[in-house]
Amino acid sequence: MREQVNEVLAEGPPPVNGFLQRVLDFVQALRRAGVGTALSEDIDAVRTLGHLELLDRRQLREALAAVTVKSANHRRAFDDLFEVYFPARPASLDDTPEVTDDPPDEVDPDDYIRDLLDQLMEGEDESIRQMARMAVDQFGRVEGRDGGVSYFQYKVFRAVDIQQLLRDMLARQAEDEEQVSPLQERLWRDEFEARLRAFQQEVEAEIRRRAAAQRGIEQVADRMIRPSLDEVDFFRLSAEEQAAVRSQIRPLARKLATRVSVKRKHGRDGRLDVRRTVRQSLATGGVPFDPKFKPRKPHKPELFVLCDVSGSVASFARFTLMLVHTLQEQFSKVRSFAFIDTLDEVTALFEEGDFSEGVKRMMSEAELVWLDGHSDYGHSFERFHAEYAADVSPRSTVLILGDGRNNYRQSNAWVLQDLQKRARHVYWLNPEPIQFWSTGDSIVESYGRYVDDMVEVRNLKQLATFVERIA
Repeated sequence: MREQVNEVLAEGPPPVNGFLQRVLDFVQALRRAGVGTALSEDIDAVRTLGHLELLDRRQLREALAAVTVKSANHRRAFDDLFEVYFPARPASLDDTPEVTDDPPDEVDPDDYIRDLLDQLMEGEDESIRQMARMAVDQFGRVEGRDGGVSYFQYKVFRAVDIQQLLRDMLARQAEDEEQVSPLQERLWRDEFEARLRAFQQEVEAEIRRRAAAQRGIEQVADRMIRPSLDEVDFFRLSAEEQAAVRSQIRPLARKLATRVSVKRKHGRDGRLDVRRTVRQSLATGGVPFDPKFKPRKPHKPELFVLCDVSGSVASFARFTLMLVHTLQEQFSKVRSFAFIDTLDEVTALFEEGDFSEGVKRMMSEAELVWLDGHSDYGHSFERFHAEYAADVSPRSTVLILGDGRNNYRQSNAWVLQDLQKRARHVYWLNPEPIQFWSTGDSIVESYGRYVDDMVEVRNLKQLATFVERIA
């Protein structure tokens, strides 16, 4: 008996198979994707299984997310990997999205679009799912087996125009209505957009499912992971990602506001009050055991924002301007200036109404073009100095947003030299990778010597790091 026990121990622990192994593989994939699950979270994930109805995918997904995801920015990676490791239905090896010698019977693309439109108007989940599978069959096949998941998606959505489908759905819905109110049209649009998102998600899930069956789950999982939202470049954000980033700007601003408030509350008192200290020391024979300080009178600083809104950095400027205006309660005065090849103050355009409306008014009403509409930092800075530099004081912080590419024009760096003497701080946020600074027509080196700091800010994470550092 003892010999049999020793043989079992020598063989090591028995392998973990089945559903439990799939959960462990899933957690390891999360770790490789940078979600950062710890060993304790692996244990929590396994313990969770005993309290779930395992056939309920939604319950399983939310339970695993609760014990593994610690940041909202990691939820997208979690959802993508969950669809790979726990698909809605399995796929066989011959159910893959590449072309074969005997491709399936092709359908006329126009006939498919009409059928898809009919099913979308009905809104049945199973019908939409079936149309998504058909779309992958008919349009998602490419030659060879090396195409990436994103390329299969590109093939499908090139054939199926989502925006045109939305327009067709709205037009069909309005056919039987004599008069459509703006509210009714908005409700229809919201509903149809939700159905189209469901169709897109089904297409993406179907492609991932088939690719995983063909190439192996781990290979597909490692190749499909997208960076977390706070690490995506502002220039590469999709419309959906832009909305998500906008939703995170305000929490970032609140975090900064809290830090500033705490510093003001718990900061050290001001200069030594000699008179009160001497008076207090009379009780100790003239020894100043208890020095007294004059109370601080904290003031809110002023903020001047100079923002390049030319085409090359427009998306970056939009998000940083949004942050600045969200923070304006921390400043006694916020003045915003936009420029392309000349500069104009746009403060009043953002004082009322929606921020997006302010951006539209800025591009249509502000005088930003003087000569040819190409970036001219030198002329813009010169105009700022001539008209507004007198308002910059030791209470002011000057924030410049732009890539410093001046189309080989005069830099007028002396303006920043003078502003640095006038202002409390001068910062420059540059959305261009640091390795490209001072190359080509970039003159950031000329400006960099006259600012307190020039920082690379290409994504939300870098932006958050900057604002926390200066708080």
